[in-house]
Amino acid sequence: MAEAIRIGSPAIEVRLRRHAGARRMVLRVSQIGALPTLTLPPGVPLSRARAFLADQEDWIRGHLAARARAIVVADGAVLPFRGGELVIRTGAGRRFVHAGGELLVPARGPIGPLVAGWLREEARRDVVAASEHYAARLGVGLGRVTMRDPRSRWGSCSHAADLMYSWRLVMTPPAVLDYVAAHEVAHIAELNHAPAFWAVVARLLPGYAAPREWLRVNGGALHRIDFGTRAA
Repeated sequence: MAEAIRIGSPAIEVRLRRHAGARRMVLRVSQIGALPTLTLPPGVPLSRARAFLADQEDWIRGHLAARARAIVVADGAVLPFRGGELVIRTGAGRRFVHAGGELLVPARGPIGPLVAGWLREEARRDVVAASEHYAARLGVGLGRVTMRDPRSRWGSCSHAADLMYSWRLVMTPPAVLDYVAAHEVAHIAELNHAPAFWAVVARLLPGYAAPREWLRVNGGALHRIDFGTRAA
């Protein structure tokens, strides 16, 4: 069982992770539900870890409070969508209707999973088109393209050129989705993150640094949107 420390009142539980290659203590608070984690170099005693966490208690509580402010998808929720906003409404019909910045959702079950399914299909259209565009520019073929909802990555590429994308990308500005598509297609040529890989990304999408930074800064907030589709 992993080590853990409880600090403060009310108590916060922090998971301890000992890593042979760590040179200093590193504290992380995930934005997607995991316990805060403190990575320790070898030989650091629990007393030192506890003192470090006591000094950081206010910082930890601030991040946990921000994480708790999740958006629950229900009637009237406002979601980010392709660089704009999408207002969710329960409709009277049997089909989704997207018009004027609103999405009318059929009243046939819990609204969150229905909206997630609609966004997934919209995302598929976007990422397939972007992937095909960059693959044509690079002169490579694509394998399968699948949509998932991973907690820790926005896309992946296999040795067989199969691409996986997070459907939450449809909630980012289009330039961000384009960056992730260019990134994953570049892996077909360079299945690594060496300088040669980044040179391919830059060739496919000059100026990729700005959308990459947007995702680094804002991506965690998209995982705080609760569609009722993830296990606790």
